[in-house]
Amino acid sequence: MKSTLMTAFALMLLIEGVLPFVSPARWRELFRKAVQLEDGQIRFIGLSSMLIGLILLLIFND
Repeated sequence: MKSTLMTAFALMLLIEGVLPFVSPARWRELFRKAVQLEDGQIRFIGLSSMLIGLILLLIFND
């Protein structure tokens, strides 16, 4: 369990780091736009992300 959790965390960091590494200007612009979003919009994005992750876990779970 601990190994799986650390693998998932490492993959998350890897994926999160791709855009700032490849295109820092685009990442900065996306970050500026995200800061201007309302709390409800940010919560909706977070909820959507969690639901997609849960669905993927259910689909690909061994």
